[in-house]
Amino acid sequence: MVNYHQLKAFIKHWLTSVDKHSIHSPFFFDFYNKVILDKTDPGQFSETEQLRSNLLVNSTEIEIIDFGAGSKKLNGTKRKLLDIASTSLTPQKFARLYYNIITYQKAKNIVELGTSLGITSLYLAKSKACHVTTFEGSRSLADVAITNFEYFEKQNIELIEGNINSTLQEFVQNPAKINFVLIDANHQYAPTLRYFNMMMRRLNEKSIVVLDDIHWSEEMERAWNELRTSQLVYGSIDLFRCGILFFDPDINRQHFVLNL
Repeated sequence: MVNYHQLKAFIKHWLTSVDKHSIHSPFFFDFYNKVILDKTDPGQFSETEQLRSNLLVNSTEIEIIDFGAGSKKLNGTKRKLLDIASTSLTPQKFARLYYNIITYQKAKNIVELGTSLGITSLYLAKSKACHVTTFEGSRSLADVAITNFEYFEKQNIELIEGNINSTLQEFVQNPAKINFVLIDANHQYAPTLRYFNMMMRRLNEKSIVVLDDIHWSEEMERAWNELRTSQLVYGSIDLFRCGILFFDPDINRQHFVLNL
């Protein structure tokens, strides 16, 4: 089935995107070249990508409790791991982008909303110097992800299982600042804004927030446009699949539509 909203959004993105020659901001020029265009050696993620390959052929069926917008491609509560992997996992090039961002930031404290099967979590936790807190609403997905973390002997990932509306509220009471946040959970307008506003309590001007699937639906596009124009946000990058938000006043409120 053709998703006409995504098709229209993609055409608009393609028509409005620019390359590095149109980026006159020193900060964004540096970020584009060092982070977005950086071709990190994929070999260092070979074991994680082998896990992805294994999941893509795993016919094990699990029961899913979905607190978000659900899947546009999968129906019912019982789903095979291979179907979840083929429709829900972050593509490799974007998982590598997120790794590039936290490397560029030298991020120590990382939050992921929406663990799924744990592939992106493993990318985020590649550096032993960082700590990743990842949230998953579905117990069965959380169990699979934890198994994957244990296989890789990851000691720097903490998974918080349960409805994010409740678990995140408690988490943000801790005053320690967060360097990087990936919001890839509910995919609805109101919860997306709620999660963002809750996380703002723990961000500072050097923090970076990535919002996944910003053109997934009219609701998500509306949430993205509202957040990137928020008075709290001083810069943003639209990569179609995801949007990146910056909070440093020195950026002077600039927005770029770019390709990865």
